[in-house]
Amino acid sequence: MLAVLLSAWFMAQFDFFVVNVAAPSLEHDLHTGPAALELIVGGYAFAYASGMITGGRLGDLFGHRRTFVAGLAAFAVTSLLCGIAVSPGQLVGARLLQGFAGAVMVPQVLATITATFPAHARGRAMAWYGVAGGSASVAGQVLGGLLLDADVLGLGWRILFLVNVPIGVAAAVLAMRFLPAVRPARRARLDLLGASGVALALGLVLVPLAMGRTAGWPVWTWLCLAAAVPVGAATVYWQRTLTARGGDPVVDLTLFREGSYLAGVVAQAAFMAYWASLMFTLTLLLQGGFGLGPFEAGLAFAPTGVCFAGSSLLSRPLVQRYGLRILQLGSVVTVTGLAALTLVLALRPDHGALPWVILTMAVAGVGNGLTFPQLIGASLVRVPARRAGTGAGVLTTAQQFGGAAGVAVIGAAFFALAGPSPDTADHARAAMWTTLVSVALTCVVTVLTIVLRRAADRAARAEKAAGG
Repeated sequence: MLAVLLSAWFMAQFDFFVVNVAAPSLEHDLHTGPAALELIVGGYAFAYASGMITGGRLGDLFGHRRTFVAGLAAFAVTSLLCGIAVSPGQLVGARLLQGFAGAVMVPQVLATITATFPAHARGRAMAWYGVAGGSASVAGQVLGGLLLDADVLGLGWRILFLVNVPIGVAAAVLAMRFLPAVRPARRARLDLLGASGVALALGLVLVPLAMGRTAGWPVWTWLCLAAAVPVGAATVYWQRTLTARGGDPVVDLTLFREGSYLAGVVAQAAFMAYWASLMFTLTLLLQGGFGLGPFEAGLAFAPTGVCFAGSSLLSRPLVQRYGLRILQLGSVVTVTGLAALTLVLALRPDHGALPWVILTMAVAGVGNGLTFPQLIGASLVRVPARRAGTGAGVLTTAQQFGGAAGVAVIGAAFFALAGPSPDTADHARAAMWTTLVSVALTCVVTVLTIVLRRAADRAARAEKAAGG
């Protein structure tokens, strides 16, 4: 059951990162320009993030298994459309649809774990969730580069999408066999107006951030960013109004009354903003600055992935023994690794820095593995089972919004710092400053883990008192 759920999470994360290594092939084969490339990468992230809350709500309304299978089938079909696209416009459209399909299936993963797994097994499931997510982000670089170099069946970049089709079909069949069919307690109406408001507000932020740099930051990008504020405020007002009327808003604002959940949402956004942008900027450093090929650059991330996966599996028994102090320890280890990476790039802005980049990233990977799975579990622990889909949808929306915004903003800063014709030293200097931003974001996560730990301690004391 867990393997079926995590296969969907792996595919969605893999497709978020894998397009980075395919960008040169897309430019050559489809003659995509910078704007189209931004839409191919950013369009998926936008659709994924903007549809996540609605996807979680669909699971609450129609059942997590049914919604999960529908999302898997849609992801397989849209991956096929990506693989057979013959023009940049077709690929952009298919990527948008693929992102929406991912937004339907992924919230059901956390929701099913939260609603159906017994308490003693949930922590281990979350650890494997962290393994799958961390491995997918690295596999997007490693396996993506390997598949491109192998040129399977002469398909080139198309294999990166087509590989999802048999996996998605097999996972959908297995989901019908192994996932429990839990019927919703009641059938509520879908809040289409609220869902549209959430998607529009996120789009008004993500689209200009994704396209602003290549477009030269024209007036429309600033107007969109400014318009996101009133649209977001109006959406929140509508959600409150609908709640007061006894309706079913797409965003359950009462979830944010729980301090641990709010802290978890912000921490997830900060974590993914740092992680996604760091993977992006270091890929640029390894390929553009150090001259590595896609597969070689991917292999440089392999130790990070191994350390991430290993510490994720160790995090659960460590939490059982030491509590959520492991969250803070993981964040401190990550900060240490990133601070060392910043120092390396400052002192060795040349090819000699490569072994130290690999080592310091592996240290950060250990910290990530200790933090990420337990951060998710601590955020959702006080979410009622009947609202698990909505809670998971908001949480994963925060993750994807943070990742997309981090790549757009920090990526733009990297290009600005590197200059128009950067050499190795320029790439290293740009990576140094953007890694320093990642250190700051990780410090934010560290502070929020303190809030989560205190909330968990209070809940444990209350439960113990109630039992006594």
